[in-house]
Amino acid sequence: MENRAVLLVVAAAWLLVDGSAGLTFSSRLIHRFSDEAEVLWASRKGNAQGRSWPRRKSLEYFELLLSNDLKRQRLKLGSKYEMLFPSEGSGTMFFGNDFYWLHYTWIDIGTPNVSFLVALDAGSDLLWVPCECIQCAPLSASYHSMLDKDLSRYSPSFSSTSKHLPCSHNLCKLSTNCKGPKEPCPYIAEYDSENTSSSGFLVEDKLHLASVSDHATQNHVQASVILGCGRKQSGIYLDGAAPDGVMGLGPGDISVPSLLAKAGLVRNSFSICFDENDSGRILFGDVGFATQQSTPFLPIAGKFDTYFIGLEHYCVGSFCLKLTQFQALVDSGTSFTYLPAKIYEKIVLEFDKQVNATRINQSESNWEYCYNASSQELHSVPTMRLILIMNQSFMVNNPVYSVPVNQEFTVFCLGLQRTDNDYGVIGQNFMMGYHLVFDRENLKLGWSKSNCQDIGGEQVHLTPPANDGSPNPLPTTQQQSIPKTPAVPPALAGRASSNSSVAVPCQIPSWLCLTSSLVMLLCLCAGHLIRSFFDL
Repeated sequence: MENRAVLLVVAAAWLLVDGSAGLTFSSRLIHRFSDEAEVLWASRKGNAQGRSWPRRKSLEYFELLLSNDLKRQRLKLGSKYEMLFPSEGSGTMFFGNDFYWLHYTWIDIGTPNVSFLVALDAGSDLLWVPCECIQCAPLSASYHSMLDKDLSRYSPSFSSTSKHLPCSHNLCKLSTNCKGPKEPCPYIAEYDSENTSSSGFLVEDKLHLASVSDHATQNHVQASVILGCGRKQSGIYLDGAAPDGVMGLGPGDISVPSLLAKAGLVRNSFSICFDENDSGRILFGDVGFATQQSTPFLPIAGKFDTYFIGLEHYCVGSFCLKLTQFQALVDSGTSFTYLPAKIYEKIVLEFDKQVNATRINQSESNWEYCYNASSQELHSVPTMRLILIMNQSFMVNNPVYSVPVNQEFTVFCLGLQRTDNDYGVIGQNFMMGYHLVFDRENLKLGWSKSNCQDIGGEQVHLTPPANDGSPNPLPTTQQQSIPKTPAVPPALAGRASSNSSVAVPCQIPSWLCLTSSLVMLLCLCAGHLIRSFFDL
């Protein structure tokens, strides 16, 4: 009996060894820039999406390899800081009509550092400040009743850390206008507001930032950024808007969030938060909360050059209107929200039908839908809700702005404007009461309800939403502003495809099943042999 057991174990072991001897795993290694890789890329991506393939052992070939190595190193090391914010604090400010209804923050630039009050603009890329002025807005506090000190003017020659960006630099877009590669790179930033622009030359200097450690102590950080020495401004920049400069927060390579992420200082993401008290927060590297809602950014002409999102439906009250699908630019540099003309007409008519208040004629105003309401009627204003791609719901906390007339009555107007473009603009008034995360790393916009409060001095802490309930309405006293949106191409791109995680059944190879069976048989035989030994 024992001999038969031993023979069975030996036979099973022989089968296992003999079977496994034939199991040889191999994998072909293909260089990322080989001819074979180019063919594979083209077959999967379709003509390689116009991608130029580097010639083997050329300068471009080695530069691409080095760039890939650096990216891998940054991925391994991670970001140096969890979040960064301006050294003067993460807070943002709002001054109403005096500064064109935009949100601002103080930043410090250069060595020694000089303070600038810059407008926050997610619709453009460039950071620029008044500098060596030929035509700039007045900077004296006497021109700005909301300020208690003069605004600043930047001078590269007074900063020991500044240097001109040469025309040969890869971020110099107007190099064709240069006489030589070492000349300072010129820039012209044009905006959608009529005749509004800033021009000058580009400079590299230090932006002063701060982070908060686990022990609630501040770490001061100096980051190299590229900024425009704005010698000549025009349009609304001479009429009260952003007299001390603009910080572009767009996806372009030259924007502050892009440069901070490329340097490995923070994640490629940032957040802004505007509360009902006309203040808020800006945080670089913030990726938000795991519980936040999100919707993907959409490419325009195949590129993610702006923060476009897709809207499937627009709801007024409990009624979601049909054929209200459009794309919209999310832009903190625009005060109010703009809808394509056909969509606008549907929305305002439905709002007018549902609102329980008396419409008034504002002949001298560009606001079409204004009402005279009692305090009780004001609290029954129809809600507005945006249904975004992937069926995400964005509740507008307060779609109107109001101006008290007396103790009994208030005039309020619907904070929407029409645009002749085929895309809309989500402006600041729809962002109120939300912590908005521009996650450029994962190409999505995230949001969660927030009061934008910080805890413990400069220690930034955004409180996540306790529940899904809507906060109290956020009444404002905003009036009409001139829209300031960057020039962007029409929204022609289709919907971004959403990659869902689909469970795929695992197929077990037959050789693995055979091997597992033999191992099990071997274990059973060994157990039987051991029992027989002890029976002796």
